[in-house]
Amino acid sequence: MGSSVRIHPTSIVEDGAVLGDGVEIGPFCTVGPNVELAAGVRLVSHVVVGGHTRIGAGTEVYPFASLGLPPQSVHYKGEPCRLVIGEGCIIREHVTMNIGTAGGHMETRVGAHGFFMVGSHVAHDCVIGERVVFANNATLAGHVTVGDNVFIGGLAAVHQFTRIGDGAMIGGMCGVHFDVIPFGLMMEGHPGLRSLNYTGLKRRGLSLQQRRQLQDAYRELFYGAGTLAQRTDRVAERFEEDANVMRIVAFVRSAGKRRLTVPADADDHGVESHAD
Repeated sequence: MGSSVRIHPTSIVEDGAVLGDGVEIGPFCTVGPNVELAAGVRLVSHVVVGGHTRIGAGTEVYPFASLGLPPQSVHYKGEPCRLVIGEGCIIREHVTMNIGTAGGHMETRVGAHGFFMVGSHVAHDCVIGERVVFANNATLAGHVTVGDNVFIGGLAAVHQFTRIGDGAMIGGMCGVHFDVIPFGLMMEGHPGLRSLNYTGLKRRGLSLQQRRQLQDAYRELFYGAGTLAQRTDRVAERFEEDANVMRIVAFVRSAGKRRLTVPADADDHGVESHAD
């Protein structure tokens, strides 16, 4: 046990738990025997941390959060799967994050500096990037991959095995069934991909020229002639020096189990769902 650890007398910390320097465990928390809390982790109160779970330095967890308990999967048979949460996260009330499964990665991974608002859920075998924001009751099914700097709005739900690329924004109440390209924008009431996440691009400091390059690539990718694979090749050749565009190209080429979300009005331009 690290130095300066503070544990409220109403909390239960089981033998085997590893507590780093400066960990604070408030009233009525339960910490299991296979849990590691890195330096400066703070459990405010009424928090349950179980399973083989590691929480990174400086992360704050608010009341009634449940982290590292068994996945909501009928296939789970008690395997020693893990949940790994990065440093500097803020995990608000009633957030749930489950461990992985033997049928997935054996691990659920959450990157550093994420902000998870009330009631958001990270299911088994999800892989979440850094600096994400999940608004109230944003929900991921199992095996979802979320890139860095992604915003998922309140009451949005993401289908299992879906990929959401870096810098994408999912508006509140959206149902995400298919993969969303890096920097893509989905909005409730607009079927398919709405546009690029221009607000997010500005906030990340991309210049006007960089944003215009991405816009040109987006138009060619979804509204150009030929198959999606052909259009992807043209975009890759034309914008090979643009790292942001090439991130979209790499995402499309590495097609996962789900189809690709496309603009609703792109159907008239022969857009397929897969790059192959």
